[in-house]
Amino acid sequence: MRQLWTAVAVLALTGCATTAPVPLGGRLDFESSVAHSWGRRGADRDIPQGTPRPAGAGPAEPLDAPAGARGTVITVAQKLVGQRRTVIRGHAWGDDCTGLVRGVYAQVGVDLMTSAAKGDNGVTAIWRYALSHGRVYEGGRPVAGDLVFFRDTYDLNRDGLTNDGLTHIGLVETIEDDGTVLVIHRVARGIVRYRMNLTFKDQPRSGDGRVVNDALRPPKGKEPPRLASQLFAGYATLLPIESRLASR
Repeated sequence: MRQLWTAVAVLALTGCATTAPVPLGGRLDFESSVAHSWGRRGADRDIPQGTPRPAGAGPAEPLDAPAGARGTVITVAQKLVGQRRTVIRGHAWGDDCTGLVRGVYAQVGVDLMTSAAKGDNGVTAIWRYALSHGRVYEGGRPVAGDLVFFRDTYDLNRDGLTNDGLTHIGLVETIEDDGTVLVIHRVARGIVRYRMNLTFKDQPRSGDGRVVNDALRPPKGKEPPRLASQLFAGYATLLPIESRLASR
């Protein structure tokens, strides 16, 4: 089991959490971990629930996005991969996971923070926006350009428990044939890609050795690292779906 985990790239978060990732096949090294916690110590953080709407009903406040918006956010995000900071057209966004998705969505006129409520962290504020302007879902196949949310990736409220609610966010880039989702997100070293496959929820690798889930949370005591699939909270679709992207 230990050898299996040491083959996993550990991708943790800056602002969302801060563990520097290591290359595939490298040793898991969490000595650089520093959790930046802005929540009130000991306060449980619940995930907001939307108001139920009839089956087939559209969002409460649908977005008026320009044609090709979904392709634009993907292209902008892809160009940022490998960069340390999120700088788009000369504007610097926050150096954390929310800064990346806010920056790319702003290029199509979408401000993801306008539904924030008192006490929200950035990820929760964006989730709340998606509940009002799009569709939040857990099952099924995502579409390139959708958002993906994770919970309890680090101890946001500093109470030693996994009760931290939504703590990380990324952008779906593409979906591989086996269902592995490639996600672009911001981590300690910058903007990178990682993998998540909900079919192999408890496996970092498939039977043939391919990485299907990267780790998002370092080990704690006797608890092993937690995979992206294990900390998955949901997807959100906000932009019109373009036929060429639906099968990506």
